[in-house]
Amino acid sequence: MINYKLNTVKEKIGESKVIKLNLGFVKSLQAIVCFILSIALITFLPACSKKSGLPPKPPIPVIASTVVQKTVPVQIRVIGNVEAYSTVSVKSQIGGILTSVHFKEGQDINKGDLLFTIDPRPYEAALRQAEANLAKDMAQLENAREEVRRYAELVKKGYVAQEQYDQIRTNAASFDAIVNADRAVVENARLQLKYCYIYSPITGRTGNLMSNQGNLIKANADNPMVVINQIQPIYVTFSVPEQYLSEIKKYMSVRKVGVKAFVTKGEDNPEEGILTFVDNTVDVVTGTIKLKATFANKVRWLWPGQFVDVVMILTTQPDAIVVPSQSIQTGQKGQYVFIIKNDLTVEDRHIIVGRTLNSETVIEKGLQSGEKVVTDGQLRLVPGSKVEIKNKAEDK
Repeated sequence: MINYKLNTVKEKIGESKVIKLNLGFVKSLQAIVCFILSIALITFLPACSKKSGLPPKPPIPVIASTVVQKTVPVQIRVIGNVEAYSTVSVKSQIGGILTSVHFKEGQDINKGDLLFTIDPRPYEAALRQAEANLAKDMAQLENAREEVRRYAELVKKGYVAQEQYDQIRTNAASFDAIVNADRAVVENARLQLKYCYIYSPITGRTGNLMSNQGNLIKANADNPMVVINQIQPIYVTFSVPEQYLSEIKKYMSVRKVGVKAFVTKGEDNPEEGILTFVDNTVDVVTGTIKLKATFANKVRWLWPGQFVDVVMILTTQPDAIVVPSQSIQTGQKGQYVFIIKNDLTVEDRHIIVGRTLNSETVIEKGLQSGEKVVTDGQLRLVPGSKVEIKNKAEDK
């Protein structure tokens, strides 16, 4: 009986311990949850209060430009080289001492101006000798002709033999040939004397003087005495890719194709000329074709050997949509621009780009005239950004 009671008491004591243990675990779990919630409230409530109290972001300053519609030229831009319209290397056709130089290096000369004088005295003497021989042989020819006339009368009367008369006629014919040869010698001597005076064959500008006064000049020497370049008019030679050849030929068949030459970049007054030459073959190595344009070169901005920027105007494209080239951006999906809407927010719009002309680009598709595009400040923009338009003066 006593044992039964003791066991009953022990079981009740055990159950009470289990209940107490369960109640302790629940209270600990509740404490942990409360702690985590308090930490979360402490962390997020101040952040929410701060976020709700932030002022709105200021608009992003940008520089903008308006899309315009205008007529633009269809042109090809390349690098060209200036060439003289004609070049003459002056050489002597006779030998002798150079006695006079009648110009200065770099001087402008006209066609027919005297350039050099070679000592003419030996050639004058040769001319006088040839003229003397001619006079002697002409006298003998006259005597032979008189004998022919006398012997013609005598042979008719039978006073002389026919053979003798034939010999007189042969002598006269021989003297006639000798006189003709003497005349040729005289003409050659006069020509040699004329070569002592060297004249300019073209109008142009002289270069470096290779032979100075007092030098012994060799006939037809390897090196010229001076080189003359004609620079009015003047050529500009350049090459373009072969795919432009069909267009160039098409426009050349209907009108003169204009060409502009810029001596310096950004020049406002380029030299203007006309395309005058298309080579008869395409360079198989470079895939280009050689062209030449002729320029009047009135103010002599163009100089032989000079490199210039060449712009060949083929035609014009009316009503083209044009934007500044710096407004065009490149992304993963292609080229685009930022458009400024009426509420001063921006959107990115993809475009199809055509030709580039100076600092402007023709837009084939994607824009309309009058829209505003961002030209500076695109790095800070995303679609929907608020912007403030500033001009360049304010930005500085």
